[in-house]
Amino acid sequence: MSGTFDVAVVGAGLVGSAIARALSGHRLSVALVEGRDDVGDGTSKANTAILHTGFDATPGTLESRLVRRGYELLSRYAADTGIPVERVGAILVAWDDEQLSALPGLLDKAGRNGYEQASIVDSSQVYRMMPHIGPGALGGLVVPGEAVTCTWSTNLALATDAVRRGAALLLGRRVERVTAGADATVLHTSGGDVRARWVVNAAGLGGDVLDRLFGYERFALTPRRGELIVFDKQARPLAGHILLPVPTARGKGVLISPTVYGNVMLGPTAEDLTDRVDTATSEDGLAGLLAQGRRLCPALLDEEVTATYAGLRAAADRSDYLIEADAARRYLLAGGIRSTGLSACLAIAEHAEGLLRDAGLTLEPRADLPDPPRMPNLGEAFPRPYQDAALIAADPQYGRIVCFCERVTAGEIRDALATPIPPATLEGLRRRTRAMNGRCQGFYCGAEVAARFAAGGGA
Repeated sequence: MSGTFDVAVVGAGLVGSAIARALSGHRLSVALVEGRDDVGDGTSKANTAILHTGFDATPGTLESRLVRRGYELLSRYAADTGIPVERVGAILVAWDDEQLSALPGLLDKAGRNGYEQASIVDSSQVYRMMPHIGPGALGGLVVPGEAVTCTWSTNLALATDAVRRGAALLLGRRVERVTAGADATVLHTSGGDVRARWVVNAAGLGGDVLDRLFGYERFALTPRRGELIVFDKQARPLAGHILLPVPTARGKGVLISPTVYGNVMLGPTAEDLTDRVDTATSEDGLAGLLAQGRRLCPALLDEEVTATYAGLRAAADRSDYLIEADAARRYLLAGGIRSTGLSACLAIAEHAEGLLRDAGLTLEPRADLPDPPRMPNLGEAFPRPYQDAALIAADPQYGRIVCFCERVTAGEIRDALATPIPPATLEGLRRRTRAMNGRCQGFYCGAEVAARFAAGGGA
């Protein structure tokens, strides 16, 4: 790049996109730098997509404060942009005496985190709420505010918002070296140099590596693989709420959760790796999940499995978020952000703004901001284009179904390819439309979806 940006944000996942969006709301030139060919293509694309209230965070931590604040901000942002959110609530079910005895402490923790809506229920109430779970539940903690959302739409909305506000999205630029100068830092990337007066490190699983390029040795990340099983939509009546594990001295178990796409999800596992790109599923991991699922909800295993997948999350060697600004280096780190980053991303961006301002970055709010983007609805509980007679009458392409499993229309595929951040791959198109995401996994529709992708969405 020949020019110098005011700020370069490295990492176009949820956190980086949220920070770029926030900074683009000021009179600044902002670059959003991403090593992959699409936004949200790393850790952010494969989380459990739960919008957390923060009830179980460690009280007094930065994470606790930002998750609570982020829950409020993202709830409002989702309403403004059309990101689907289902407030299905959660139950932490106690299956033994140790877990039962942990419930009062969890209730107290929720109160100390400012969440007063949680309550302890007995076994009869647990089975009234979730009648299909396995035998032996002794009680539970109900958290009515927990919700499920679409992490793909959230990430894309934030990045699109940043681009519409004027940020430059630089894809395919993996940072390899850093040269700090008196007036600017040069990020030497796989796609060319990027110069910026300030740099924000929101590189996710690569955050510690980039931090070391700036001369720090303050934290280390371990890639933690989480494998999940997705069951067909016919299983949805089995999981009206999120079934969360009760953490004990032995650690956490797996959860069962409905998804906004109408499926049911079982997982994740937690396996520390050394390979930062290994997202393959494993025989042992899936077998362990099925064993857990058989105990938690036996009827679930009678349903069809739609997909299995694995994601990598950044497990830090510290117990809290690490968000710090270095005024001398004109550098901010947003690191150690675990799976709660989805819920906290907008609050992290808000916090980062304050730290950058205190470190000397001039932030002058713009008065000419565009409206937030309106995202296509991917949620099964909300109207979809194929159900909208008026929309179809105005444009028959919304009545031309291409992916029958997920009811994705030709109009939606066309629209996704014409957005400010179009997909670079079929996988990116899937995250934008749900095409090839259903029971047949593209067996029926894959050829036509690929042809439309190659033609740019044309009929």
